[in-house]
Order: sequence, then structure tokens, then C-alpha cells
Amino acid sequence: MNEFWLCFVPLFVAVDAIGNIPIFLGLTHGITGAPLRRLVVQSVITAAAVGLAFLAGGAVLLRMLGITVADFMVAGGILLFVISMGDILSSQKSEEQGDPDTLGAVPIGVPLITGPAVLTTSLLLNSQYGVIMPAITLVINILIVGLAFIFAPNINKVLGKAGSKTISKIASLLLAAIAVMIVRKGITSFFS
Repeated sequence: MNEFWLCFVPLFVAVDAIGNIPIFLGLTHGITGAPLRRLVVQSVITAAAVGLAFLAGGAVLLRMLGITVADFMVAGGILLFVISMGDILSSQKSEEQGDPDTLGAVPIGVPLITGPAVLTTSLLLNSQYGVIMPAITLVINILIVGLAFIFAPNINKVLGKAGSKTISKIASLLLAAIAVMIVRKGITSFFS
């Protein structure tokens, strides 16, 4: 059970379900009912497919490129740190409108749900815990995002703009701390 939480929490922070609600609402403004539910299903399926494919094949890709797990830990940790600092320091995330027919796949499924932070975190968890537990926790986190998006208007009303932004900043700060830990582990593995 401890392994579950060690995989679930970093992915939960990387996915940032609550922090992405304002972006989701901006991208889907004016879409309601069945079309909105279809869009959420499309985004969840796309995010899960891309995340699981990268989780399954990412390590092979690294080996083909001659990249060690320690190399990826340091590079991935730095990338996560930069992403989290960008989120902490920026006043708002981008809200670009896309094609309504593919909006669920791109940009909501990828990169909003399954973006660089999720891909990097899942690969790093794969190197520590294997494929099964990171895959299970990845799918659970993506389903949580799907539920959050279905109830996004209600959640946004409860939290308000300030509450949603505060939760997003706290999640980004936790992601920065996780990034530093990943870099530390990567550097330590260089010397062991």
C-alpha cells in the first residue's frame, strides 16, 4: 500500500486536476451537456493512452538513445522544477482555443492532462517501482481529472478564482520539491 501512495502522490501533483479547472473552463466555454461529456471522455482516453504508451515504451527509448536512468532523473527533475517554477511565477496558464472536434484530444488530453510533468514523473516512477503500480496510479489520476472536469463549474464556484489559483500554486510548489528530490536521487546514483 505504501508503494501505491509513493506513486499516486507525485502523479496527482503533476496532473494538477484542480489547478487545470480554470484552463478547462476557458477552453470549453459555451460547451455543455452531452458534447461536454464526450469531450471529457475523449480527453481522458487520449491522456491515458499517451501516458501508458510512454510509461511502457519510454524506458526502451531511453536505452536506444544511450540515456541512463540517472541521466533521465537529473534531466527530468530539472524539467519538472522549471515547469513548477513557471507555474508558481506565472499569473495564469495559457488558454488557447482549439478545434471543437479535437479539443478533447489536443490540447486537453495532451498536454493539459498528460504533459511533460506527468510523462517525466511516470517514467521516473517506472524506474523505481516497475510498470504496474505507476500505470495503475496514472489511470486513477487521469480518471480523477475526468471527474474534476465533469464537475468543473461546481468546483470553480466553491473554490472561486482565488482558491483555485492557491491550490494550483501549492501543487506547483510540491512538484518543485519532488523535482529536487528526483535530481538528488539521480546525482546520488551517479556516484554509487
